[in-house]
Amino acid sequence: MPPSLTDALPSTPCHLNGDYLPLREARVSVLDRGFIFGDGVYEVVPVYAGRLFCFEEHMARLARSLDELRIPNPHDLPGWRAIAQRLVREAPSDATQGLYFQVTRGVAMRDHAMPTGLVPTVFAMINPLKPVPAEVRARGVRCVSAQDFRWEKAHIKATSLLGAVLARQISVEAGAAETIMFRGELLSEASSSNVWVVKDGRVAGPQADHRVLRGIRYGLLERLCAQCGIPFELRDITREEVRQADELLLSSASKEVLPVTTLDERPVGKGVPGPIYDSLYAAYQQAKQAAPAA
Repeated sequence: MPPSLTDALPSTPCHLNGDYLPLREARVSVLDRGFIFGDGVYEVVPVYAGRLFCFEEHMARLARSLDELRIPNPHDLPGWRAIAQRLVREAPSDATQGLYFQVTRGVAMRDHAMPTGLVPTVFAMINPLKPVPAEVRARGVRCVSAQDFRWEKAHIKATSLLGAVLARQISVEAGAAETIMFRGELLSEASSSNVWVVKDGRVAGPQADHRVLRGIRYGLLERLCAQCGIPFELRDITREEVRQADELLLSSASKEVLPVTTLDERPVGKGVPGPIYDSLYAAYQQAKQAAPAA
């Protein structure tokens, strides 16, 4: 990398294989299997004014993804928490931040087969997490739809994200916020978000199987719906149900919960954010305030 570009990288602290150093100084081998094959997993934990949000749930999903790829988990929960706490302490901020964790299988000569006995590469960094502007929330966002052409193991939060990159580019080129995808006639998810359908006051999401990444907000929205007295279910959802929805919602670490008011140039419901969104967004903000300090 040219020195000018290296110098432009932030000097915020990161963690790499047990060491803490400025992000611009972090280096990994070109033979790391994360670089060669995308052979690794990741998590992004929101941090609100120094408070880790749903940290244990994120680490549980990290462990599940590692198990799926047969990569040994390099830390127990207290070990991961210690890394998180140090990075939050060294990069204090009242703004929303994203704590990024990545674990790859490690360094080996290039071979498709999974080598054994490698030491996993562990990387973590903390960066600002750009919130959705209030004016965007007030009007909702435009989305487009596409066939889900990604692999059949979408439930693994893997670093090999080329399918998601290509899916997101569809909406970028359409001037939309997200690409909502279908496998055949069934809803799966968006390029970097889960998707929720609201009809007759009920919230429904796709079943948490291999077709979707079970976002942390799967469990969170179920709890928030229970608090708000809103019926919640996971099941197969057809394309027609999405078209006929009263409300359509996106959820992710950065979007939290976000209303979709236009899909493929057609209004969703009345074309404005609806009452279920209003209730869940308010409950989400309360959950953030209740998160424990790092």
